[in-house]
Amino acid sequence: MPTYQYRCDKCGHEFEEYQSMLDDPLDSCPECKGPVHRLITGGAGFLFKGSGFYITDYRSGQYKKDAAADSSSSKTSSESKDASKSKSDSSSKKTKSKKTDK
Repeated sequence: MPTYQYRCDKCGHEFEEYQSMLDDPLDSCPECKGPVHRLITGGAGFLFKGSGFYITDYRSGQYKKDAAADSSSSKTSSESKDASKSKSDSSSKKTKSKKTDK
């Protein structure tokens, strides 16, 4: 149940009241019985404790599938780059060895 903050229009007294969301707002000050209105407050901050409160824990299934596809495509492209690099390295070694033979 939330805590609501009120201010008296007559005496300026400010107070908090712990009420259900379904309850009607208070209409009288506990000090002078004058009219009150509910204030709009920022509310309390959230404090999450424990494990499991990361943005990635709540990702959609589609996001996870897309991320997996991206990571697998980046692996295959890096593997093909490594393969082409090793081919070029081996061909350059062959040309060097031919030059030294003469």
